Amino acid sequence: MSSTTRQPLWLRCEKKEFERRAALTPTTAKKLIDAGFDITVERDPQRIFDDEEYEKVGCKLVDNNTWPSAPTDIPIIGLKELPVSTDPLPHTHIQFAHCYKNQAGWAAVLTRFARGGGTLYDLEFLQDESGRRVAAFGFHAGFAGAAAAALALADRKTNSTSGPLAGLKLEPYNNEHEMVADVKEKLSKVKNADGSPFKPKALVIGALGRCGRGAVDLFRKIGLEEDDIFKWDLAETAKGGPFEEILQVDIFINCIYLSSSIPPFVTLDTIRAAGPNRRLSVIADVSCDTTNPFNPIPVYNVMTTFDAPTVEVEVGEGNPPLSVIAIDHLPTLLPREASEQFSGDLLPSLYQLPERKTARVWVEAEQLFKKKLADAVAYEAQSNK
Repeated sequence: MSSTTRQPLWLRCEKKEFERRAALTPTTAKKLIDAGFDITVERDPQRIFDDEEYEKVGCKLVDNNTWPSAPTDIPIIGLKELPVSTDPLPHTHIQFAHCYKNQAGWAAVLTRFARGGGTLYDLEFLQDESGRRVAAFGFHAGFAGAAAAALALADRKTNSTSGPLAGLKLEPYNNEHEMVADVKEKLSKVKNADGSPFKPKALVIGALGRCGRGAVDLFRKIGLEEDDIFKWDLAETAKGGPFEEILQVDIFINCIYLSSSIPPFVTLDTIRAAGPNRRLSVIADVSCDTTNPFNPIPVYNVMTTFDAPTVEVEVGEGNPPLSVIAIDHLPTLLPREASEQFSGDLLPSLYQLPERKTARVWVEAEQLFKKKLADAVAYEAQSNK
């Protein structure tokens, strides 16, 4: 970067309800400023970091949600997708857009860039030389997803209700220690019929990846026996589902990265066929491919939220209840730690932002955007015929 040219970067607010994470933390913002960046930060009472934390390290604070009026040569960085709109997008956006795998509404999202002339650098597809994401929330997603599933299981067992878990709500924790202590305390109240401690069993698919390792780590920290944590990955799923083993544990965590059609892991037919002897009580679909046509858990079709974290599966009359958690921003249960880890991992790529027309990580991301954009334009044109 030229000593006279500073790279601008604008941290927008998050509009997704309950989202408290940030793509830039005060720590990473300070490092970027020291490297020659000018950082603008929108005020955001929802963010885990106070506005003053950014101001203290040299960021310029502006009003909430004012990025649409920012100069179009300033890249806009955020985490979750923008609110649904048809407004053209003339800026360069760095975010998770969730529109490259034919998710619901994918073409409508991308054609906003076509109409505005803007560019999307999707954070999910910023990759290193080996094709691995440069930054991901995977570990904290798995960790938080396992915690949410354990809380749902404790709620179900403690309240002995066959209906929706109406009383269960999730709120972000200040830190990992607080989360682990809360989950352990609630599970400790669950007893077997003879009064002995209840010992849950859990199965994690995708256990060797970042997300799966996070789920396994949570289960260990809340006291599950190692033999009661079943760690599956490609070798164990190679035979193809559905898998009866999933029905024989209390909690199933899906942590895979879905890129193509695969046989389902569990189906409504296998759930109903298991009858009253099914042990499975909670599914945490951390991968959250709810609207993906290849969703390997086709037993539900709606996303869930922090204030209503579960949806009930239609298990058939007389069968034990089964809840699904499908929250697409689980790491915000640990917003400060998850943000620091993600933003720190993203930092080396952000340092290259001024050279994004030649730096490999940005060049490849833009090439992918242009391909997906062309697909979206063609899809919209065909749909409008």
